[in-house]
Amino acid sequence: ICQGGAFSLCYAALHPDKIKNLITMVTPVDFHTQDNMLSNWNREIDVDLLVDTLGNVPADMMNFTYLMLKPWRLFAQKYVGMADILDDRKAMEDFLRMEKWIFDSPDQAGEAFREFSKQFFQQNRFMGDTPPRIGSKDVHLGEIDMPVLNIYAEQDHLVPPDASRALRDLVGSDDYTELSFNGGHIGIYVSSRAQKEVPQTIHDWLAKRAR
Repeated sequence: ICQGGAFSLCYAALHPDKIKNLITMVTPVDFHTQDNMLSNWNREIDVDLLVDTLGNVPADMMNFTYLMLKPWRLFAQKYVGMADILDDRKAMEDFLRMEKWIFDSPDQAGEAFREFSKQFFQQNRFMGDTPPRIGSKDVHLGEIDMPVLNIYAEQDHLVPPDASRALRDLVGSDDYTELSFNGGHIGIYVSSRAQKEVPQTIHDWLAKRAR
């Protein structure tokens, strides 16, 4: 999922013998698409200064950054809309659960943040001539030869669709499937539409490859 999906791509490329099937969700591959505002911001950051100053990168700082990508929608409109459901106990409980889940984030290890920011956000190494490097090993997505299901969200403001769709031209697998979901980065997990569409698609896809 998201950054974890990028990590999973690296692992699958380095250890294809250990992975039977790979499912990525809202996973960035091409970090330099024009509509990727988060990547544009990250490229202007002095990552070394940030990590050397803070050590681990605070979750609150990262969450604030994500909110600033859509400040009106995520800072104001969402809470103004909450007034419409104050008398609906179940709706309010769901809203508060969502808020708790969104902001229940761990800090990120500073060195992992440093390497990820430089190699992916700034240098876009999945797409370039210089591959990502994990420890002493180069990562080549062409080594991913297992079945791949790549799920992305059409209205994703954190990982734009083109950032995920780039995977299709890089993996070495001849069993590659994409699922386009009509929703956003969070909605792909929590919306009622997603609950009906996404789990069933994953189930059916895995069932065909169970042997």
